[in-house]
Amino acid sequence: MRILTKWLRSFLPALAVDDAQLAEDLTLRGIAVEGIYDLGPGNGSLYEMDITTNRVDAMNHYGVAREAAAIYGVPLQPLDVALPEAQKAKAPFSVRIEAEDACGRFTARVLRGISIGDSRDWFPGAEVATYFNLLEQKFISNAVDATNFAWLAMGQPTHAFDLDKIEGGIVVRRARKGERLKTLDGMDRVLDPNDLVVADHAKALALAGVMGGWDSMITPETKNVLVEAAWFDPMAVRQTARRHGLHTDASHRFERGADFNAAPVASALVSRILLANGGTIEGELVDARIAALEQRTASRRPVALALGEVQRILGQTVDEEGITAAIVENVLTALGCGLASQQAGQPTGEDAEWLVALPSWRLDLEREIDLIEEVARVYGYNRFANTLPAYGAGVTALPWADHEAAVRGTLLAAGFHEAISSTFCSAAEAAGTAPQPAQVVPLGNPLSEEAGVLRPSLVAGMLGMIAGNLHRDVSDARLFELGTVFSGTTEKVVERPAVSFGAVGALPEQGALHPGRAIEFHDVKGVVEQVLARVQAAAAYFDHFSPEAGITPAWLHPYRSARVVVEGITVGWFGQLHPREAAARKIKEPVLVGELYLDRLYKLPLRRPAAREISRFQPVRRDFSLVLDRGIPWEAIDRALAELQLPELVEWRVREVFRDARLGEREYSLLLGATFQAPDRTLREEELQEYQARVAAAVGKAGARLRTQAQTQSQSALY
Repeated sequence: MRILTKWLRSFLPALAVDDAQLAEDLTLRGIAVEGIYDLGPGNGSLYEMDITTNRVDAMNHYGVAREAAAIYGVPLQPLDVALPEAQKAKAPFSVRIEAEDACGRFTARVLRGISIGDSRDWFPGAEVATYFNLLEQKFISNAVDATNFAWLAMGQPTHAFDLDKIEGGIVVRRARKGERLKTLDGMDRVLDPNDLVVADHAKALALAGVMGGWDSMITPETKNVLVEAAWFDPMAVRQTARRHGLHTDASHRFERGADFNAAPVASALVSRILLANGGTIEGELVDARIAALEQRTASRRPVALALGEVQRILGQTVDEEGITAAIVENVLTALGCGLASQQAGQPTGEDAEWLVALPSWRLDLEREIDLIEEVARVYGYNRFANTLPAYGAGVTALPWADHEAAVRGTLLAAGFHEAISSTFCSAAEAAGTAPQPAQVVPLGNPLSEEAGVLRPSLVAGMLGMIAGNLHRDVSDARLFELGTVFSGTTEKVVERPAVSFGAVGALPEQGALHPGRAIEFHDVKGVVEQVLARVQAAAAYFDHFSPEAGITPAWLHPYRSARVVVEGITVGWFGQLHPREAAARKIKEPVLVGELYLDRLYKLPLRRPAAREISRFQPVRRDFSLVLDRGIPWEAIDRALAELQLPELVEWRVREVFRDARLGEREYSLLLGATFQAPDRTLREEELQEYQARVAAAVGKAGARLRTQAQTQSQSALY
């Protein structure tokens, strides 16, 4: 925005510094001056300023002047809003607020006998026309220019209605279904029932806080004017403006939180200009308020502030005296805060404490730390000593840091690359990927529809990254993301850690004998098994459900997917992307994708790898020819041998699988190879016999039996 130093100095007659120094000091205090342009002798400079969205109070000349007054400790001149005496009205003008959640204050002032025309000759004081010329602000008419002057001067949007076109009185309400309004830009708009409008007793007159209406605008024939200045809820204005694709000076300020107490002052400022060439005021200012919204803005609870806490947080200064009670009081008073001692008669020494009444134009101030920041900002960050904060405790890792490092290391070792996606997603993506769709958390003030909710799953971001690679001719991609997912309600948001992974394309070549091939379901299953192997789990398995069960997530292929279960709890899903989801993202290649809920895995202890000294004594291998029912998996044999906990049994594996009708209709033969080795001796034959017997007994309990000699000879003859 553009600020004139000539206008600033009209509020600060005692300001002694030049424009360059003023710009530097403002910038150091967070009111950034991006550029300075000399406007010639007697006209001062033009500042191009970058005001952050939380400082809407400084988006005007008077607000910047207030900052300068606080920095230099000079008096700030009040706005000149003196008005002639009002004529008595037969009855107060009717104002009613129906949308009490969206309009906290509405002021109306009736002006009679107003002359509408070129305002350059009618503004009070020759300086005002000069300000508009220096700012290259277009002159339209005295009514429009007066409202423009108000928001340039003090940041409060106002509006002037042709009083004779208003039927009955003013009603601030929600629009009616199908209601239409032609706005000042000439567009005929169909209103949404959620739109906030200023209306009379018959029709809508304006989009509240956004733009006025065509049918009630000021024209050269206008003689009687209603001046409106109000406070509208930021969210209500933002939603209305976005629905109609409008962004105006008024909506820009209301969306960021206007000053609840500025409406009467702005109304007087506009009225003073309109009355400069004649006219009268009829009746007193009509001021309708909603107590609940006033309590939330202009009448917030005082904040307790202690000098000791200010000094503790801010630390040493380059000035020997440091931050004193006088400095705190001067800074906060200059910014518009009201200070009262915590105790009557309390001295303002090292133990000084205050109850600070917050100014109505600073909605960004809420807590004690906000006030401390204001003291530091105005005092000057460059005046604090370069010291590090004291910290006595050691650095403590998060409880799940080791688990997270294990998962990350496993996936990196498996050839995946770590990626990061947005914490937000669209409502449609959330509905399609959320484990519990009813638990999606919407944002109160989203940046766009594509980022309207907190992500309930990492899958949406992963699919976006995979699709982005494919659409940029990166045909082989293996990615994973460690992040936080959100569920619950707006009042209580639950955060949980999760990991998502996606793979597409071919595996890397591993020499001439192992050329690259397309990645498939079992490759990803193996990676999941590696991750699960990093924790100590009594039982872990994969299962699958029929499409009719409705349990498999919608983003997975109904026949090429699996659930991951650890100790009876679902910890994730993985498989091939559903063709419907692939088509929606214009993906033609098969994509493998999955997600694990790490909060459930983190409850299990990590499996700590233990290195064992290599024995220098000879290992002994023994083979066991077993017969098993086809319903007995290798996992049962593997578990039975592990439960033996025999130190000398260092390895066991399947050497061969044989199937033959002579074994039985539902039986198969398995050749088990077991290796025995002791770390401190050569095993004797009697020891080996004992170990073999224990192995045979263990596999026997698992449902296997040793083959007879006749069966073994029959099998050998076949070979």
